[in-house]
Amino acid sequence: MSLSPDLQQLVFLGVAVLAGSVGAMVGVGGGVILVPVLTLLGVDVRLAAGASLVSVIATSSGAASAYVRERLTNLRVAIFLEMFTTAGALVGAFLQGRVPAAGLELLLGGALLLSGVGIFLRHRKAGPPVQASSSPTAQRLSMPGSYHDAATGELVQYSVRRLPLGSALMFVAGSASGLLGIGSGALKVPAMDLALGMPMKASSATSDFMIGVTACASVGAYAARGQLVPGLIMPVVLGTAVGSFVGTRLLSRLRSESIRIAFLVVLAAMAIEMIVKGLHG
Repeated sequence: MSLSPDLQQLVFLGVAVLAGSVGAMVGVGGGVILVPVLTLLGVDVRLAAGASLVSVIATSSGAASAYVRERLTNLRVAIFLEMFTTAGALVGAFLQGRVPAAGLELLLGGALLLSGVGIFLRHRKAGPPVQASSSPTAQRLSMPGSYHDAATGELVQYSVRRLPLGSALMFVAGSASGLLGIGSGALKVPAMDLALGMPMKASSATSDFMIGVTACASVGAYAARGQLVPGLIMPVVLGTAVGSFVGTRLLSRLRSESIRIAFLVVLAAMAIEMIVKGLHG
């Protein structure tokens, strides 16, 4: 990117604010937007992934605490699934240094595309979602939850089911986090939405609680390989912190369907751009 260093920092800051606000609203930590955009601006995909993981750690705590106070986060589900995402993150971080940059871009685009397709298929279903009974394991662990929806004024109660499928998907999501630096919320939200049957707001809030822990598991490998650049990390962390503050204030006031549609638009745009860039890399 042929810009002066100061202007470059401002561009990184602006991108990070946008990524942080959208990421906080849909529970993806911002990396799903940040890594593709930084890569398209000329930043090496590995350096963008490292900066994204640090920003995820920094901003996840702020967003997560707000959602816990509002009782949107399902802590029991988060703690159970984190075992699988952390294991996956360690595997992904190990593999990251062995995959070419163009391959990483293609993998990132494919992961985003699959994530969007899963949510779109559920979004097309007519009528309100049918809430099946929770699985026996989920009931024993007291995972079914509820929250007050400020947008509708209703108390939303939901079940939790298909834990084995959800756990397997979380391992994949954690691997994507370590490999691609996206915080893995782009895969965690649909996994909780589609596999576990949790509503979108609860999935997003629970994902925000989990992504920071997942990122911590893999960021050490990036540091060991010299892929954490202070000049990139500083504006990215500051911008995503500001953006996540804005995003958490907006989530409780927006309808779940509006959040879902915005999420789909963002995923589709980023997926196409990353696949095209990877093919030409």
